[in-house]
Amino acid sequence: QYREWGWRAFAAMEDVLWTADGYASLKDVRDEGRGHLDRMESFFIAETLKYLFLLQDPNNTIKLDKYVFNTEGHPLSISKLSQ
Repeated sequence: QYREWGWRAFAAMEDVLWTADGYASLKDVRDEGRGHLDRMESFFIAETLKYLFLLQDPNNTIKLDKYVFNTEGHPLSISKLSQ
């Protein structure tokens, strides 16, 4: 169920936020018709899309029993943290 929710969130972002120059922020999330801001937040790819990718990864490429993610969405090896 979480994968389906994540996929729907991703599809909505593609439909609403994608522009010819990349992803953009909305001026008002309550009113899509107000248009986009000319910026993409730094965390959007580093965190939002990375977590959506991990949610959709059926092979569990990154083993969550071996890695944790910092607040910027970067994987850190648990074994290296404990040394």
